[in-house]
Amino acid sequence: MDDSEFAGFVAARSGQLYRSAYLLTTSSHAAEDLVQVALAKAYAAWPRVRTATDPVAYVHGVLIKAFLSERRRRSSSEVPLAATPDAPVLDADPTERLALVAALRELAPLDRAVVVLRFWEDRSVADTAHDLDLTEAAVKNRCLRALRQLRGLLTDTTFPGSIR
Repeated sequence: MDDSEFAGFVAARSGQLYRSAYLLTTSSHAAEDLVQVALAKAYAAWPRVRTATDPVAYVHGVLIKAFLSERRRRSSSEVPLAATPDAPVLDADPTERLALVAALRELAPLDRAVVVLRFWEDRSVADTAHDLDLTEAAVKNRCLRALRQLRGLLTDTTFPGSIR
């Protein structure tokens, strides 16, 4: 197998995968681990991935399934021992991003995955349903409940110009 094609894929898409993983896990270390797991699985199946209709969507599906699988596993007992170091802030107002990530952390893992896929990744209901092995009705229902919960968690003082 020619590794240069996979290396090019990783170089082009790892940032996008990391952002999705961070929103799912709400932790930089867990996001890095999740991306590593997804890329390892993609590498092992690279001949099948590269011939897929949309290799990027395929690997995102692997990422989502790895996230949900890790959340289902009861034996996962990793506990961070220290706070993560401060990273440079690229946003004009980091409090909004922090508030959103904190609110996402409160959602159930599957609800969080639905919100991230639908609104961060801008996926359709059908694509989200396919990636999560749910019906479209289940995606719509989970999305509605998750957004309602997020609205309750994010107050008018968090996002003063927003409409609730």
